Amino acid sequence: MPPAIPSRPCVRLVILPLSRYKSEDQRAHPALPAAVPQGVPMSRFALAKSLLLLSLLPPVTLAATLPDEAPWTFNLYMENDLFSNTDRNYTNGVRLSWVSPDLTDYRDDPRLPDWVGDFNRQFDRLLDFRQGESRNLVISVGQLIYTPEDNEAQQLIEDDRPYAGYLYTTFGYHARRRNRLDSVEVNLGWVGPSALGEQTQDLIHDLRNIETFAGWDNQLRDEPTIQLVYETKHRLFKHRLPGNLEHDFISHGGGALGNVGTYLNGGGEYRLGWDLPDDFGTSAIRPAGDNSAPGKRDPRLRAREATLYGFHVFLSLDARLVLRDIFLDGNTWKDSHSVDKEPVVVDAAIGFSFLVGAWKLSYAQVVRTREFEEQPHHHEYGSVSISYTW
Repeated sequence: MPPAIPSRPCVRLVILPLSRYKSEDQRAHPALPAAVPQGVPMSRFALAKSLLLLSLLPPVTLAATLPDEAPWTFNLYMENDLFSNTDRNYTNGVRLSWVSPDLTDYRDDPRLPDWVGDFNRQFDRLLDFRQGESRNLVISVGQLIYTPEDNEAQQLIEDDRPYAGYLYTTFGYHARRRNRLDSVEVNLGWVGPSALGEQTQDLIHDLRNIETFAGWDNQLRDEPTIQLVYETKHRLFKHRLPGNLEHDFISHGGGALGNVGTYLNGGGEYRLGWDLPDDFGTSAIRPAGDNSAPGKRDPRLRAREATLYGFHVFLSLDARLVLRDIFLDGNTWKDSHSVDKEPVVVDAAIGFSFLVGAWKLSYAQVVRTREFEEQPHHHEYGSVSISYTW
């Protein structure tokens, strides 16, 4: 008889006096400041700066009962250059991801829907790419939108990037050990008018009372896409520091092959804070980037007296050697607008993250180097991720 699916656990929150809070080694935390400074100016980095200050505060004391069983995790990623007061290049991205609990295998585990098992059986050899302490299946859907800088021109702007929308779904297979995560992904998608990039951007602009872009008739033509991605992540160290602080460093490296994008990439993330999550960092929207699902030693899976905890700041870097990028090189089999891409692109991010009960919330400000030769300067955008474990 297959094991029963655990019922959704109940979370109980009880406000406790600050004097009752104890950390894991039973040393008392400092008292919470009486107030947060008021009147923070709303500037380009105001949101990131003010919330970064919040992340340095000691935990608010609450009691929570969390599940002992391996959990399910839901991730929501939202990115937009609104946070940098621009509206060009990579201008908007959203992704929803569903991460399974630890599985016995990818094909016959009773916790997976039948249609997922049937799909996975088509990739038997691929799914046995590596043995690990645990295996997780990640299913995602997402959309990316790219535009030139001039929103008024109806004609083709030859020296600026093409208009493009990208709608996709992802099947990801993760094999995890304590300090290593190997990921294989199959991305299936669509570029062109059928990806609804114009309609999505017009809806967002109408809601914000912003002028819409006039040149969407010049967008890339319809084309189905497929991409195979591999990435490995390693936690190279994790150490305790004075004041109950911890820090760690997580490296990553891999590559992708497909008509939507072919590249090699590598980089890492440094984290500093309290009660660091037992995961593999905080990623912006990118292939193989779903790494916020908690491991067996994650504080989200322990009953604890603090519901607001896990404060940390992070610095991350991802460098890509780009062989193909459909959003710059244009359509694969049809004539379309294209520009001369830069062979190396780097994303650098600074941000903060914290845990609230079974939630993980993160924000990062991302700086991306020039992606094509005619691009006059780098690009910036904000990245928000919300993860819920149940």
